[in-house]
Amino acid sequence: MKNKIVLLGFIALIGFSSCQVTNKYKTPELNTDNLYGEITSDDTTSIANIPWKEYFTDPYLVALIDEGIDKNLDLQIAYTRIQQAEANLSMAKAAYFPDVSLVGQVNHSRSSDGGRGKDVLGYHSTNYSLGVSASWELDIWGKLNRQSKAKYAQFLNSHAYKNLIQTSLVANIATSYYSLLALDEKLAVTIETVKLLEENVETMQALKESGLQNGAAVEQSKSLLYSTRASIPDLESQIRQMENSICTMLGRKPGTIARSTIFEQQYTEKLEYGVPVQMLAKRPDVQQAELSFRSAFELTNAAQASFYPSITLSSGSIGYGTTNTLSNFFKPENIFASIIGGLTQPIFAKKQLTGNLKIAKAQQQEALLTFEQTVLAAGQEIADILFSFESSLKKNETRDKQIESCKNSVYFTQELLKAGDANYTEVLTAEQNLLSALLTQVNDKLEQLQCTVDLYKALGGGTE
Repeated sequence: MKNKIVLLGFIALIGFSSCQVTNKYKTPELNTDNLYGEITSDDTTSIANIPWKEYFTDPYLVALIDEGIDKNLDLQIAYTRIQQAEANLSMAKAAYFPDVSLVGQVNHSRSSDGGRGKDVLGYHSTNYSLGVSASWELDIWGKLNRQSKAKYAQFLNSHAYKNLIQTSLVANIATSYYSLLALDEKLAVTIETVKLLEENVETMQALKESGLQNGAAVEQSKSLLYSTRASIPDLESQIRQMENSICTMLGRKPGTIARSTIFEQQYTEKLEYGVPVQMLAKRPDVQQAELSFRSAFELTNAAQASFYPSITLSSGSIGYGTTNTLSNFFKPENIFASIIGGLTQPIFAKKQLTGNLKIAKAQQQEALLTFEQTVLAAGQEIADILFSFESSLKKNETRDKQIESCKNSVYFTQELLKAGDANYTEVLTAEQNLLSALLTQVNDKLEQLQCTVDLYKALGGGTE
């Protein structure tokens, strides 16, 4: 009974000592008030909770993202990092268990007359032994436990890294796809403009022949035609490069990309962004920063525990042994055992341990500051995207009116030119303004689509 009381007291002392030496981890408390600046909301609805297959409605884009998640090489590399972190975690957990080794030995000896090589007694002996040896470090102060928890945080970090790669991949594929559609539309607008300018050159030539215009007007109209036509190869090259870029993200060789058109893309004009706490729990880079701090915190605990004695239980050997014969080797009377206990207290390594602890604390503080900086940067990014999206929507109505006015200007100046009441430069200016407005409208549409993608990524969407 007394032995049981002593044992229970020893176990309680171990648990109490471990609690005193190390600290329990708590997620850092951050003030998220006004994290998005002046933009505030109590609505917890967030587009980040929408699976990407539902968030993106273009079937061509959905197919591309699906292929990218399946075959993208960066994402596959991220999965290998998870495997590495899992192996490191398994090794850390193995420290809780004894190290066991199989030991076998054969010793042969004989007696001689003082080293002159002459056999005096004629006695020969052979000793056989087979057993196991084991050693086990008791984790009294929690050092091994904290090292294991640090590895666990690193394991979770590898999953967050995979999610970061996936959210970036989903966003990059979508952004590149929309950019490709924008280039398609710009090419179509340019080709239509070239047709209009070709007709304009013919008109100028006819007016010159009738004496209503001079050669300068014809050449000026040709110059605008040629400069506009020269932009077509550049657009075609950009289209091919964008297709190849998407193929690389998909793990494909360069080739064409099946797609729709930019003005077929639909999106809601109200993007729900939820509350900052949701973003902190969802966004992979924020998770990574917090897990890095968590790992550094546990390593600081482990460094603190290293100042305390290490207690090791070891068996010199446990097994069977006989002399001169292997018959009946495994009989109970041939069992032998020796058990050793050891306590190691650092003395001369004090400076090194102190240095290690200072480094661990500094790295922990660095990780905390990085976490805080990551959260602030995330808040700024979301605020910027929301402002840009609202600003881009305000341009829609104005841009439509501008294009309508440019089309009317082209029509009226052409009619005036034919009647001899307008200068040819007025016609060229009107046509240039129309082309510029149409291309800018494409950019406006692209900007709005990119904002929907950027906000989805910034909130942590794309992992599901």
